[in-house]
Amino acid sequence: MTRTLFLTSEALEELATPAEYVDAVRDGYRQRADGAPAKPRSALFRSDPAGMFTSYAAILPETGAMGGYMYSAGFGAGDAWFVTPLFDADSGEPLALLDGASMNPFKTGAAGAVAVDALARDDAETLAVIGSGPQARGQLHATATVREFADVRVYSTTRGNRESFADEFDDHLEATVRAVASSETAVEGADVVITATTASEPVFDGDSLEPGTHVTAMGQYSPDERELDTTTIERATYVPDLSERATHDAGSFLAALEAGVVTEDDIHAELGDVVAGVAPGRTSDDEITVFDSGGTGIETVAAAHMLYEKARADGRGTEIEFAPASDALTGLIPDE
Repeated sequence: MTRTLFLTSEALEELATPAEYVDAVRDGYRQRADGAPAKPRSALFRSDPAGMFTSYAAILPETGAMGGYMYSAGFGAGDAWFVTPLFDADSGEPLALLDGASMNPFKTGAAGAVAVDALARDDAETLAVIGSGPQARGQLHATATVREFADVRVYSTTRGNRESFADEFDDHLEATVRAVASSETAVEGADVVITATTASEPVFDGDSLEPGTHVTAMGQYSPDERELDTTTIERATYVPDLSERATHDAGSFLAALEAGVVTEDDIHAELGDVVAGVAPGRTSDDEITVFDSGGTGIETVAAAHMLYEKARADGRGTEIEFAPASDALTGLIPDE
């Protein structure tokens, strides 16, 4: 038997800071540049009852961990459930089983922050956030650890949501955080733009981006839905989390590809290559950059292992037992 740590959402609460998530995820993407295996998500759909089952995985050899995400949404429950299994990358033994929902905004936000750190101008101080849900919150918490923003503007379609978001972060951050009445007002003059929405159509006009802006888009991962218009993709140096995903489920890039304004050669590099210095990031103050984040096993495994280590040190979680296959399968085949 192998003892495996089970970590509930309560056990993970306030276990790590946004900066610790960012450090772990940055190192995960550095390992990706060194050949750490990862694949785009796989999604299965059912129509009656309507639902989606999604999974993705990665191996981080230097961290010594592998695993990923499995989650369901819908299927009559009207909710979603996130499960993160974590394994030892050398022995294959299960290390931990995490309730993945609570860490989701933080590990995804950390991926966005790593991209901002790698691609945004060093002097970036004005941030536009489009969206006001948990993912937008995770993005802002993490991104605020890599740049000193003075002015943060938030827009979402529901006035009350954007105002409560602004009030919350205005108290939390040193920056002035304010709600604005349109995405165009948010984006105008912004040094960094983050989109974290459920929109199926572009949420701002790419012509409104100032030279030198960095954009992180993380709200859509469907070939038929997009947050960014073709103008934004055409104007930008395009960096996805995984190059393979750009033509798999990155709706913004696929729409630009179909429109003929870009080719697959316009995929500049994966985020890991930029982080590791294998490929250049920003090359001028006037360059527009885009990080297209659809979610990968890289940030999931990196964050999960960091949480696992901290939980063990802090005495959190409950141990459960797993039987190795050599034991569990014994006796299943009757003797002749």
